[in-house]
Amino acid sequence: MLRVHFTAEDLARVRFAPRPSPVPELHAALMLLGTAHGEPLLGRWRYRLLRSLPSAVEPLADLVPGGSAPAFLDVLGDSLDEGIAMVRAARPECVRAGIEQVYAGRPAPPWIRALHGGDAGAWRVVDRAQRAAFESVLAPVWPQVQELHRAEFTRHALTVAGNGLGAGLSGLAPGSRLREGVWEWPPGTGARGVREVRLGGRGLILRPTFHWRRGPLVQDLPGRPVVLTYPAGRGLPPVPEGGGAPEEPLAGVLGRTRLALLRSLDGPCTTTGLARRLGVSNATASAHAAALRAAGLLTTTRTGRSVQHTRTALAELLLGGGGVP
Repeated sequence: MLRVHFTAEDLARVRFAPRPSPVPELHAALMLLGTAHGEPLLGRWRYRLLRSLPSAVEPLADLVPGGSAPAFLDVLGDSLDEGIAMVRAARPECVRAGIEQVYAGRPAPPWIRALHGGDAGAWRVVDRAQRAAFESVLAPVWPQVQELHRAEFTRHALTVAGNGLGAGLSGLAPGSRLREGVWEWPPGTGARGVREVRLGGRGLILRPTFHWRRGPLVQDLPGRPVVLTYPAGRGLPPVPEGGGAPEEPLAGVLGRTRLALLRSLDGPCTTTGLARRLGVSNATASAHAAALRAAGLLTTTRTGRSVQHTRTALAELLLGGGGVP
């Protein structure tokens, strides 16, 4: 059972994350990927991804021995670049403590020992692994994750506006309730026993995840708002629009992120807009747009200091031929 204790100040500081964060959503997907399930659809999802994961992703398994991740990986960030930078900016003592905790009583691989010592090469391994994992696991479905997040945001906002915060919170988890300043989650939705989380005026950020099926995930760091990630959606990971198989030939040629960019470009869009849709930095979105423009798949027009990107007829033909609406 999870019990979240609010002060009067905390009740005024409950926020809903305005957009999904790529790094925690990626970590949720990887945790789900490493958990055995009996559902046939989920089993096929796991089988397909495990076969397609590049070797660059393998070091992430070393960071999570026994299914327990070090706390320094638990970051937010509006884009992949920002989230990875936040992981890299973790204080050395936090990195060492996290590694020592998850590797207590067991030998660590050499590169993990190097990361414990702050080695720059080991940090590059983490960077490459997270980017490769995002490209394989999340990039194909990131537009769907963003749409699902917007729908969940709207649903929560309407519930709070019509029925109050208590109804908004209890609506996130069937059986939960806000009573006398304590939000109680039912047994079986969290860790064994009772976990008491005291906000103490720091406030609470609510964040849905569409790749996690178990109880809430809580980020409780000193001096920061508590972040509660709860499972949302239909109970299965999102799938690319039009199914997964027809996209694979194009993804192999363009790369998953560039294909996702083209698919999301259903009308003129700025570089900043593309970055938000893809969960990457403006510079990364601009680089992908430049590559697609050089291939004749999008055009870019400038109005003052703003640019607008648009799919070309060739891009429309390729996407239509691949079965993507």
